[in-house]
Amino acid sequence: MAISGALIRKLRVEVGLTQERLARLVGVSQAHVAKIERGVVDPRLSTVNRILQVLDGWKSRRCRDIMSSGVIFARLRDRVLDVSDKMVKHCISQVPVIERGRVVGTVTEESIMRRLGSDIDKRTVKEVMVSPLPIVSEETDVEKIKGLLKTYQGVLVSRGMRIVGIVTRSDLLKFLCEPV
Repeated sequence: MAISGALIRKLRVEVGLTQERLARLVGVSQAHVAKIERGVVDPRLSTVNRILQVLDGWKSRRCRDIMSSGVIFARLRDRVLDVSDKMVKHCISQVPVIERGRVVGTVTEESIMRRLGSDIDKRTVKEVMVSPLPIVSEETDVEKIKGLLKTYQGVLVSRGMRIVGIVTRSDLLKFLCEPV
């Protein structure tokens, strides 16, 4: 198969990169990428190789590659103030709730704020939690969770039946900004 500008454009669009982002990752100008895609210039082999390497690396990223491990959990009977302290200490905005090894809900900054009152010191996680975050396999392609992160603050990542990580909107933004 010949590598043409049209093929490079097709691959770039498939992985969701702009010409500008691809250019930055490859180390060339956006105008040069545009010319390559239009077939106006015949790029050096080293430039084509770098483009293909970036596109291949971008396409094959899995949740395990960008997740944060060491997920902090809460239990139904935990006090909201204790969980809130953990959230502040670890700079996180949501905490999955587990009971008997199952994820049963999520405590978020917003769910705490909605129920904030003078009796907050007496409230338990069970009273403020919202629906659980979705769970995906660690082998799930990053592209597939972008849609979930439009609706949810995070996505839990599992290995078999065990939660091994979380991908948040912040993790996705870091991934989008890092070189491949």
